[in-house]
Amino acid sequence: MGESSSLLSSLWLITRRVCAGAVFGITLSDRVGSVATMHGRSMEPTLHPAQDNPWGYLNADLLFLEKLSLRTYSFSRGDVVVFRSPLEPKTWMVKRLIALQGDWVTVPGTYEILQVPKGHCWVEGDNGEISLDSKSFGPIPLGLMKGRVTHVVWPPNRVGRVLSHLPEGRVLSQKTGTRTYP
Repeated sequence: MGESSSLLSSLWLITRRVCAGAVFGITLSDRVGSVATMHGRSMEPTLHPAQDNPWGYLNADLLFLEKLSLRTYSFSRGDVVVFRSPLEPKTWMVKRLIALQGDWVTVPGTYEILQVPKGHCWVEGDNGEISLDSKSFGPIPLGLMKGRVTHVVWPPNRVGRVLSHLPEGRVLSQKTGTRTYP
């Protein structure tokens, strides 16, 4: 009887530790950061997507998503961000943040200048010719944001920080009315 009690006690201890570790891991992933792969070519050449073949994921960029900025929406123009698609809610998108609420942004390929509404932002892919982004669906609510891409963590030859940069002459600052540059 003592052996089965000891075995049950050990199993219960292991179960509690596994559950505590899972809760800690899920919380960390949800609140601090997680990793994700990218599909589609809209962020080339900055990011390399997974290819549609059995080995495609081995060469694709695995991205670290920092999520602490979600608490205060402390994103900066030029950041690469991940957000829920405003057109397909089950799909996540990776784009560059071009303008924040109150900014005036020039729409590529047009003579149009739009002001980004309060609580929204303007996002575009680095490969603008094929990117489905704010040029297509307009400003997106900040509430759709999942995080900021800070690093490529795989493959080994591409490990490093994802740089923030803003295309020149695209944004008119809300406060000064002058063009802002990176």
